[in-house]
Amino acid sequence: MPVRLDCRLRRVRVRTGAMRRISDRILRYAGVSGSELSLSLVGDRRMRRLNAQYRRRDRPTDVLAFASREAPQPVTLLLGDVVISVDTARRQARRAGIPLDRELVTLLIHGVLHLLGYDHERSAPEARRMQRKERAILRLLEPLPRLVICD
Repeated sequence: MPVRLDCRLRRVRVRTGAMRRISDRILRYAGVSGSELSLSLVGDRRMRRLNAQYRRRDRPTDVLAFASREAPQPVTLLLGDVVISVDTARRQARRAGIPLDRELVTLLIHGVLHLLGYDHERSAPEARRMQRKERAILRLLEPLPRLVICD
């Protein structure tokens, strides 16, 4: 199974099949269809702990990406781990006036691109390159499926 999905949310029901299918398509459009991905959907409390532990920033963030292929270990099919805070994604979607499903897909694309070495914090040209790739993949995925059902 190329996408391992972990979701322990109480206020959001994830359509796991749809989430796995859209993740598979993102990997294909990013050019790494033979890879595996670990995807975790978490709340702000868990995301804040992870962000503090790994980035020394004591606040939640929208997405974190942990690349497996950068680690000093044998080459693996696992591209890495993407962790998305659904709480933060919901706030961002509300502010932008877009559906939560679209924000989640955008964050997943963003995380996968980080796993592939894209880094918007490196420079302005790299940020533009990453944004162009995100938009191109998002266009290929439309129309987006319904991924979550909120209580």
